[in-house]
Amino acid sequence: MNDARPAGATSQFEIRIEDKTYTGADGTPVPAIRDLVLEVRPQSMTVLMGPSGCGKSTLLRIVAGLDPHFTGEVHVPENARIGVMFQEPRLLPWRTVRQNIQIVAEDLTNAELEHLAASVEIADKLPRYPQELSLGLARRVALARAFAPRPDLLLLDEPFVSLDERTADRLRRLLLEVWSARPTTAILVTHNAREAILLADQLVLLAPRPTHVVAVVPISVPQDERDPATVEEIYADLLKRHPANFATG
Repeated sequence: MNDARPAGATSQFEIRIEDKTYTGADGTPVPAIRDLVLEVRPQSMTVLMGPSGCGKSTLLRIVAGLDPHFTGEVHVPENARIGVMFQEPRLLPWRTVRQNIQIVAEDLTNAELEHLAASVEIADKLPRYPQELSLGLARRVALARAFAPRPDLLLLDEPFVSLDERTADRLRRLLLEVWSARPTTAILVTHNAREAILLADQLVLLAPRPTHVVAVVPISVPQDERDPATVEEIYADLLKRHPANFATG
């Protein structure tokens, strides 16, 4: 059940999932999420981190309203706009970059679209088609598309996975730049501990399947002050406090 409250009813996005179970390939039930409770502050960057297969992407699909088959409630403001960036760019190959962005925000003016494209450094790619782009560029288009509808809630499912580290780091910095200029409530999924530390206002550690919240760790250092040395310092501290979650990070 996906239940929406009026905007003034709560100052937080609230996620309460009592149970999410799906049927495995052999026909047996597979419990994915159980007794998960999470509150997300408005205009914050919440990063979910947990072991592979623990249910992070399933959780994001539920929050996005793409999977109604669960027991629990997801409270978001009424009529909230949701932007989503998946693991794969999912661009329509028969549409140009401009058209791929416009398709989710028809009221976006040309000036607004071009400013958004410039902010993720794809302004010169607007007339191109997806097959003409590298994976890194396609991810930038997907990032612009996620911000295009001016979302109240931005969901990012391992958006920088499978990129080389230099490209991934540049896109992480671009995400922070665009998000800072267009503040919105964001939930990002990753399995990369240092990426989580770089991006998160609050870091949510998840248990193996069936997943639930193990710990919520606020990170007080402003994102623009998290240079590599600071990230390593925070990582070392978290490794001591939560060794089971960070030992392979």
